[in-house]
Amino acid sequence: MIHLEHVNLVVSHLEKSLEFYQAAFPHWRIRGGGEGEWYGRPRKWVHLGDDYQYIAISDHGQVKSRDLKGSQPGLAHFAYVTDNIDRLVKRMLDAGFEETDSGGDEEHRKNRYFLDPDGIEVEFVEYLTDDTNQRNVYS
Repeated sequence: MIHLEHVNLVVSHLEKSLEFYQAAFPHWRIRGGGEGEWYGRPRKWVHLGDDYQYIAISDHGQVKSRDLKGSQPGLAHFAYVTDNIDRLVKRMLDAGFEETDSGGDEEHRKNRYFLDPDGIEVEFVEYLTDDTNQRNVYS
């Protein structure tokens, strides 16, 4: 079996990004971090997560993320499953982050989208059934 262990993000402001991801994942902790160089450019980095999954965040970003309304190659978004989308949305809004797309509620799932401080889109989804045939209906 294969599963996603981590996502590695390059950001422009480590603290701002940590605020976003800690609001989304309040049960996660900083597993480790440090300082170093990436091809001659200094950077700070942290791993924010639990014992099994994390987001690696490095602060040496220099240019804007891709235009999400454009067709440039690159990351469009990544998604996490939550057991309570309403609670997650409230946490994000209370922390000052703006919802970018409601995603539209479907019979068997609800999803919401937020932009992190560097314009990287993160989707959160709550499934309302354990039946994978119903979860994966594409209309």
